[in-house]
Amino acid sequence: LYFSAQEGFLNFYHIKDLQYEVKICADISQPISSLIFSPDYSSLLLVTDQGTVYSYRPVHSGEAVKLLDTSSSCFLAADFLTPGHNYCVSVTIAGEVQVWSLEDGTFLSKLSLGIEVHVT
Repeated sequence: LYFSAQEGFLNFYHIKDLQYEVKICADISQPISSLIFSPDYSSLLLVTDQGTVYSYRPVHSGEAVKLLDTSSSCFLAADFLTPGHNYCVSVTIAGEVQVWSLEDGTFLSKLSLGIEVHVT
């Protein structure tokens, strides 16, 4: 079980029978608003309240890698663009949908919806 709170830590709870072990996997020093697994569960996107997106690969147990920082564009949400786990899509309040490479955070494309977007 992966869990995060306002402190900006990604925690892993290993639960077996009636016992559990807690491990801090990453410290990104920003409140994490959402955790999204790739369809094959090989990658985890960490999205912060400030619009920064990090990638964490549980199998590699390394640090979270900063992929993109959309803090200047009123960022709302991000998710994997399927199939696979090589691309991410994000959306801004202004209705701009953006596609990013998860390998190096390169901006690839955008589409303007022409309307303001809200998350419910």
